[in-house]
Amino acid sequence: MAIEQHIIPMFLNRAGSYGKKEVFRYKDSQNRYQSMTWHELSGSIDNILSSLHAIGVRKGEMVGIYSQNMPQWLMTDLAIMALGAVVVPFYATASMEQLRYIVKETGMKVMFAGDDEQLEKVLALKKEGSTLKTIVSFRNNPTLAGTEQSSVLGFHAFLDLSRKKAIRLSITDRLHEYKSTDLATVIYTSGTTGEPKGVMLRQDNLMYCFGIHDLRLTVNSTDVSLCFLPLSHVFERMWSYYLLHRGAVNVFLENPKEVITTLAEVKPTLMCTVPRFFDKTWAGIQEEASSWPALKQKIFRWSVNQGLQAIEYKCRNKEMPLGLRTKLGVADRLVLRKLRGIFGGNIRVMPCAGAAINKDILKFFHAVGLFVNYGYGATETMATVSCFKEDVYDFGTCGSVMPGVEVKIGENSEILVKGRTIFFGYYKKEQDTAAVLKNGWFHTGDEGYLDDKGNLIMVDRIKDLMKTSVGKYVSPQKLEMLLSQDELVDHITVVGDNRQYVSALVVPAMDKLKKLAAQNNISFTDETALVNDEQVYDLFQKRFDALQKDITPHERVVKFLLLAEPFSIESGTMTSTLKLRRNAIEKAYRHLIDSMYT
Repeated sequence: MAIEQHIIPMFLNRAGSYGKKEVFRYKDSQNRYQSMTWHELSGSIDNILSSLHAIGVRKGEMVGIYSQNMPQWLMTDLAIMALGAVVVPFYATASMEQLRYIVKETGMKVMFAGDDEQLEKVLALKKEGSTLKTIVSFRNNPTLAGTEQSSVLGFHAFLDLSRKKAIRLSITDRLHEYKSTDLATVIYTSGTTGEPKGVMLRQDNLMYCFGIHDLRLTVNSTDVSLCFLPLSHVFERMWSYYLLHRGAVNVFLENPKEVITTLAEVKPTLMCTVPRFFDKTWAGIQEEASSWPALKQKIFRWSVNQGLQAIEYKCRNKEMPLGLRTKLGVADRLVLRKLRGIFGGNIRVMPCAGAAINKDILKFFHAVGLFVNYGYGATETMATVSCFKEDVYDFGTCGSVMPGVEVKIGENSEILVKGRTIFFGYYKKEQDTAAVLKNGWFHTGDEGYLDDKGNLIMVDRIKDLMKTSVGKYVSPQKLEMLLSQDELVDHITVVGDNRQYVSALVVPAMDKLKKLAAQNNISFTDETALVNDEQVYDLFQKRFDALQKDITPHERVVKFLLLAEPFSIESGTMTSTLKLRRNAIEKAYRHLIDSMYT
């Protein structure tokens, strides 16, 4: 397949083809949707490119972006690459500790920031004597106090620098300089264990990724995608590039908590997601349905059941029997169409990755008529290693391996990946690179296998497997997925490595727990008293016993503790992608864990 070699010439080709067509959509300061055309985007990139040069950014230098999703994020990203500099993204929720570490390691001098909270952290870092020299706000008038205000360039003021210095550059000026081997970005992994590592990705990684996705996905210039996941994550960022490659429209969502209302407004055809999004949405639907009259609940269950029967034919690309097609049509009019309306009503495909997904929840959304394209990947693999095909797929798997990518299973059932999408090293970490890149194969650290159809099944993180003191291996992820099915569980971390049995720390879904407590006449003074109530503990025990009835005895959670305080990014117990940091949790709650074994 013919593959373009660099994202900037690719962008120019698409801008030439689509011209006045919409490329970006976003909300302005008045909460009204605005559009940007390809020609306008091209001009904006030229302006940013010129001002980057005006503040002294040169080829090969590291430039940070620390912001929520917004058009300025991607415009600046493209302009930095057009200059030949290297983009280092930060999660909008990154802590001072993470900022400090990455800025020091990369030696970056320029940082773009989003809101005032991010600006304050960056300014504090600059005052500490870091390498940062120039801070640019994506806001035109950041609300900061006197001396701090003078230390930050608003976005309009930044763009005006090139005019004042009579510097006018264009991405077309440098076409002869762009090479497929140019370093495009350094993306720091969220670090569930150990210090963050900067994954180096080149332009040829990006462009090859687009080519293989063309062979697997159907995306075109009529599609509209909602930019919901953080652009700092490899998944949403590469997806946003892919939308440019295909000429589709990207709609930026600055506050991910507004996703449900925004879906109804935008009515997108595409949206990248993570399993937790579906967990929460499924739980919300089930809670709503439980309050309906008995007849309405019966119709709901019957309709979903028709959808579940239908997907058994769809996933094998087989024609449904006439009787089922008729029933499905009725179910769609009664229930399924309304459920799709929660997502705007126009969704065709929802790529989903980043963690294990509950098979039954995945099948539920397919039954509703949403094609959730579940897959497997990592930052080091440019996201997608495998995903569902559009016509044939198997639930309970991560789909089939992408064309142009090789997968084999190594020692300890470790998933190994090879191909032109694989990163070429961790920034300034040769030893860490050598540990995972061997003879062209990336050792993922994930346990899994390939089934007889060529589907990839990811079982667990190898380092996360626990071994109890009696020599039995336990998969914490498997247990966490099982027990988190309960609507009263918000988060759960299973522990038990080198202990005599398995235990867990549970963060309840507090609103639902309070409601259940009221129904059972359980009185409490505050949330701490609620989670320590014996009746509440018994409620959870009965639910966990029911869920674990088919689990072998040595794998079962024997004891657990309910926590009043949730895990969070701020406390360090959660990564910026909302994954639980097992090591950090075990360290922070060591005294409570020990108490379960006394």
